[in-house]
Amino acid sequence: MNKLSYSSSPYLQQHSDNPVHWQEWGDEALNMAKNQNKPLIISIGYAACHWCHVMEHESFSDDEVAAYMNENFVCIKVDREERPDIDQIYMDAVQLISGRGGWPLNAFALSDGKPFFAGTYFNKQQWMDVLMQISDMYTNDNQKVVGYANELTNGINKNTLDIVKSTSIHDFKDSDYTLLLDQWLTQVDAKNGGFSRAPKFPLPATWEFLLQYNYFTSNVEALEAVELTLDEMSKGGIYDQIGGGFARYSVDEYWKIPHFEKMLYDNAQLVSLYSHAYQVTKSPRYKEIIKETLEFVDREMTDENGGFYSSLNADSEGVEGKYYVWSYDELINIVDDKHQKLILDYYQITEKGNWEHGINILLPVSSKEVFANENSIELALFETILNQTNNQLLTYREKRERPSTDNKILTAWNALMVVGYTDAFKAIGDDRYLQKAIANAQFLENKMLVNDGSLFRNYMNEKASITGFHDDYALLALACTELYSVTFDKHWLELSKKLTDYCINHFYDSQTGMFYYTSNQSESLIARKYELTDNVIPSSNSIMANVLFKLGHYYDDKAYNEIVAGMMNNELDNIKTSGIWHANWAILFGLITNEPTEVAIMGVEYGRLTKQLQKNYLPGSLFLGGNDENLPLLENKKIDGSTIIYVCRNKTCNLPVDDVSKALEQINSGNIWHQ
Repeated sequence: MNKLSYSSSPYLQQHSDNPVHWQEWGDEALNMAKNQNKPLIISIGYAACHWCHVMEHESFSDDEVAAYMNENFVCIKVDREERPDIDQIYMDAVQLISGRGGWPLNAFALSDGKPFFAGTYFNKQQWMDVLMQISDMYTNDNQKVVGYANELTNGINKNTLDIVKSTSIHDFKDSDYTLLLDQWLTQVDAKNGGFSRAPKFPLPATWEFLLQYNYFTSNVEALEAVELTLDEMSKGGIYDQIGGGFARYSVDEYWKIPHFEKMLYDNAQLVSLYSHAYQVTKSPRYKEIIKETLEFVDREMTDENGGFYSSLNADSEGVEGKYYVWSYDELINIVDDKHQKLILDYYQITEKGNWEHGINILLPVSSKEVFANENSIELALFETILNQTNNQLLTYREKRERPSTDNKILTAWNALMVVGYTDAFKAIGDDRYLQKAIANAQFLENKMLVNDGSLFRNYMNEKASITGFHDDYALLALACTELYSVTFDKHWLELSKKLTDYCINHFYDSQTGMFYYTSNQSESLIARKYELTDNVIPSSNSIMANVLFKLGHYYDDKAYNEIVAGMMNNELDNIKTSGIWHANWAILFGLITNEPTEVAIMGVEYGRLTKQLQKNYLPGSLFLGGNDENLPLLENKKIDGSTIIYVCRNKTCNLPVDDVSKALEQINSGNIWHQ
């Protein structure tokens, strides 16, 4: 066993029996490289990564390869989910070298961490060739290696140095917001949904923007693009048809063949997205997906202490996707004889298989409504048959060897799940979802929050050990504002403010107007980076800007508003030119240009009226209220013995009402005023 057997990361523990003398990142490993005059190998991956496991099996478990690595290098293993700050630096390195990136990520560096070469997956022979070439160059042409390292490190830092605080004051016009749609629609796959490329990732923030755009502008094309994408994903192999939950992406353009790993952050955001889409469309299928996905999270990704695990592996028994796929003979033996043809046709099951090697993925041929109609069967009867069959298949599947679970608990990803449960509660009204959200937020507060306002990032085996990063603070602050907006428990709003103020004090860069990913108390690395681009998870800066915007309204705080204005000034050109990768920024742009509606609900019945109102999709509204006038916007709004709804904009309120339908009229008429 090497030193990784003591790690807090399940991914690192998976490498604890490698013959490679793996070290964790830290001063001990770097000093060892310096004292022994050896270069570093920094190998980065994560527990659910298929090709990480392949390279471990082919190379890191091989005695010959390990012996060469141990003799000539100091070898460090990094879990990118625990240490995204390290991952960012060496991912920049590999992208500067090759123009592409991915995992496993394997970087070679000097003892101070400066990289001089980096790549992704190598098979055994390629890896041995690289090791020998690197070792020879380091020994016999060291000055050239040092030169490469300095040049590459300068390149990594250049992206950070290029960020300059905007000196011009932009006018955030609603006409600019309206023009954003065109760049989205030209890239949407009009047949299969998503964007016209493969592999195909869900990218939830992009569809959240289009839902918001439809709300503010009534543009039908925006909503149609969202519905097409969500409908096609729900029919694809990317969605687990019998167990619920989504895989990370599909390798093809049809959502058909998933990369079978299941990540908490994807499922959290997709629950939110389908919840919002359900509020708009009332599609029964969207409601099913919300429920099934949360059942999956509850069944397979929930810790008994109230936290949520990070991921499920793509592999089981050493084979990618084996847990989720089916042979024809298996299905024939499981499915009731009288329903076999119906079920096999619905899931497109064939003897030859609908995937490789004669294997089948469960792929609905169409919606249940269309299929029932085409097969002349009552929809209710078909749904009964399908549900019974799915339960049989799930019971059978659970007897297989399960993919391993990465059971570390990450603050940022758990916060996304708090938001997901909260959004599901608003859409469906199931009180259990709100209880789950509160329980997880309480877990994060109790286990991850330190008295000085700082956070830990990870929790495992009853211990938190790694200092939090900006996404941990930003996402937990967001989760707390969302919890406040449905409970009106000011504790959550105060906690959001506490986390935000900590970020301003320890992450904010007044020179650029943006937030660093690492705090000024974090370990010093060769570069201090910003996270600006919205990707599979929105950037921590765009999340923090949204939080600051909301807190600025709740607390009537001009300082927060000024920070938001500066951040938006910096990003406005990017929003206009590459909106898909700045989708969460675009959502904030929509809030700013369309001016939020403040909905204050005061009185003893605030909970009931809030629940009724929030069943509707209202992305332009900030909700607040309760029984106490404890915020600036709530002053002089309580009337004893009554529950009143105030719909306000820019601190100017309509006449108060006590009826939800009348309040909705006022909220929606506000959009018309602005048009």
